[in-house]
Parts: sequence; structure tokens; C-alpha cells
Amino acid sequence: MVRLADLDEPERSHLGTIPCPDFETRPWVSGPAMAARRVAMVSTAALQHRDDRPLLAGAGDYRVIANDAPDGDLVMAHISTNFDRSGFEQDLNVVLPRDRLREMAAAGEIGSVGKYHYAFMGSTDPGGMETAAREMAGHLKADGVDTVFLLPV
Repeated sequence: MVRLADLDEPERSHLGTIPCPDFETRPWVSGPAMAARRVAMVSTAALQHRDDRPLLAGAGDYRVIANDAPDGDLVMAHISTNFDRSGFEQDLNVVLPRDRLREMAAAGEIGSVGKYHYAFMGSTDPGGMETAAREMAGHLKADGVDTVFLLPV
């Protein structure tokens, strides 16, 4: 991840002025030991299946990524001259480390991997994602997921 100080102007100034929301609640909760947890991931890499409706900048919706979907079936909808996609093109695990989660489950470090992972378009105001995030949380809960890794890209 690039540091703000390493960006050229005007990108540095623009990103430095984006407000960061305050939240009244604290979402951190206790839970079982990691070896007993079911884990899923939420990425902001705008990942989707090739035949999905494209994710659009600023839209608050998400796409569902099956844990067993072939890597080659996934594409990245985020297109920008300021966004380097070469890491994703070489290894999906850069933005959605499914292989690492599977390895952790096989080693007993986590209990299991969720059936689905989720992807948002990263260049979206978090406030505009709230409705979709609540819906997605219901899907995670229905899958028995009790731990989610948030992967900002």
C-alpha cells in the first residue's frame, strides 16, 4: 500500500481532504478461538465474475465471490490510471487471499472458510455502502461466518 506522502500532487491533496466518518458504536466483539472460527473476506478491489453486471464507481452495491470460483473467472472492475492492477493480474491472492485462507483451514489455524466472499468498488463513500453492507452481513451470518477480514485495496 502506498503512503500518502509518496503520492504526487494533486492526488495527495485530494486524498488528504476526504473525510473519515466517525462511528458511534464499536463493532469489535469477542468470539471463539481462531481455530474454531469460520472466516470470509470483504475486498474493495471491485472483483466480480466475468458475467456479472459491472461494479460502478460510487455505487454502494457488492458482488458475491464463491470460495470455489476459478481464479480465471474473476475480473476487476476498478479501472483508473492511478490504480496498478499488475499484482492482481499475476496473483488473485494479492486482493483476495483465498488460497491463504484455505491453507490456514487445512493447518487448523482457522476452523473453516466461508462459502462466499464479497467485493465492493473501493472508490465509494462508505456511507453509501451501509444498506448493502447490512444485507451482506445477513448473508455472512446465514453462512455461519463469525470472522470477516476486511481487505482495503
